[in-house]
Amino acid sequence: MEYFWAILLILGLMLSQVLQIFSLPANWLALALVALWKYVYPESMTWNYVLLLGVAAAMGEALEFALQAWGAGRYGASVRGNLGGIVGAIAGAIFGASFLFGLGALIGALGGAWLGCLVAEMPGRTRPEALRAAKGAFVGKALGFTVKTAIGASMVILSIPRIWP
Repeated sequence: MEYFWAILLILGLMLSQVLQIFSLPANWLALALVALWKYVYPESMTWNYVLLLGVAAAMGEALEFALQAWGAGRYGASVRGNLGGIVGAIAGAIFGASFLFGLGALIGALGGAWLGCLVAEMPGRTRPEALRAAKGAFVGKALGFTVKTAIGASMVILSIPRIWP
């Protein structure tokens, strides 16, 4: 019976990463599944390992926002433009989630980062400067999403041997 639950949990871990596309908390769900397995099968891994996954999930979230801010700043965005890009990415993910069977969340987050930064940069900046800053917010958001997804994939891959009986 342990093999059945292990297969089910491993499938759950893999499917949890699909949530990345929808800008949902995939890494946190993976962490919860691993913690549940540790609770049910205490000999499978240490709590330090679960804590390490928690740190990785938190780093993924922090890096997603930090890389967006870095990208925008590298392309000349101000603090106001950075904040506009972050708020725009969150709003875009929320509003875009209802389109394209949920895939609109990713498009909305990327477009929202661009538009939010552009709108925030337009007062007091020339159009080319604002467009360049918005491009940076878009590039940074895409890079942050990629890093966060890679961290989630690593969490899943590293957990499978600990779950398999």
